[in-house]
Amino acid sequence: MNVLDIVIIGGGPIGIACGLEAKKKGFSYLIIEKGCIVNSLYNYPSKMQFFSSSEKLEIDNIPFISNEAKPKKEEALEYYRRIVSTNDLNINLFEKVEKVESNQGIFTIKTSKQNYTAKNIVIATGFYDIPNKINVAGENLPKVSHYYNNPHFYSKQNLAIIGASNSAIDAALECWRKGAKVTLIIRSSEIGKRVKYWVRPDIINRINEGSISVIYNASISEITETEIKINTPTEKINLKNDYVLALTGYRPNLDFLSKIGILLSNDEKKIPQHNLKTMETNVPNIYLAGVICGGLETHKWFIENSRIHAFNIMTAISKKKRN
Repeated sequence: MNVLDIVIIGGGPIGIACGLEAKKKGFSYLIIEKGCIVNSLYNYPSKMQFFSSSEKLEIDNIPFISNEAKPKKEEALEYYRRIVSTNDLNINLFEKVEKVESNQGIFTIKTSKQNYTAKNIVIATGFYDIPNKINVAGENLPKVSHYYNNPHFYSKQNLAIIGASNSAIDAALECWRKGAKVTLIIRSSEIGKRVKYWVRPDIINRINEGSISVIYNASISEITETEIKINTPTEKINLKNDYVLALTGYRPNLDFLSKIGILLSNDEKKIPQHNLKTMETNVPNIYLAGVICGGLETHKWFIENSRIHAFNIMTAISKKKRN
């Protein structure tokens, strides 16, 4: 039986950083990714621009050169793909981890294609796979999507965008500029406070001039083929509608963590139990890296402040191996 030192679950930027660090320390390792390289990033909107500057997105001190200070999605895809290729990282793509079992200190990782055994596991699975549902009738209609890619599709359509964060605001502006009739539906009384500082004035000006409509303090009661039924403190609105982008955020797969024995905090944050220095969970030899560490507080961890996790984890594993 070929027992690997480490299996890394997730081939995003932080999973790749873990692979680089494992290789430098001479570990036998495998990265398993259910999609393509940096799959979540690949599924971001086509015109997305990062909030972070390129140097803050760098991993392993490998320079990230971009045309602007804040890189675009395509530049990031090229950067991370080249890192994987140039460093010949051991990564299996389009392979989903389905189950993890432990027996006498050895883990069996069962995937959609085969099984692997390892002494340590690093979970770096991000949070982009499970959308936060709004849980109303009609949410499963074909015209409703929790993901946004390109504004061209919505040209000349009555488009409702649910949400007030960066993703919703970016989509609203892009789709309006491509000819969509955009209405923002926001449950609070204002645009989200974490909207990118160079975007906020743009959306506020478009709302004030009437180019983009907005309904504040709104709750949706139903989505139909032709309308959205909306309640506000003062009125009920039947909004004419062709398509809905429900950009209400995403959540990590916490059920997967629970099934392998990782404890979650009892509050609404659901933060997985782990050592802040070594990143080891309450399950010995299982480590967390990246945004998964924050549970439902997905805004706390980014590439720039979690890339250090790779070094911390591999250092901890090295110390255990020496002892």
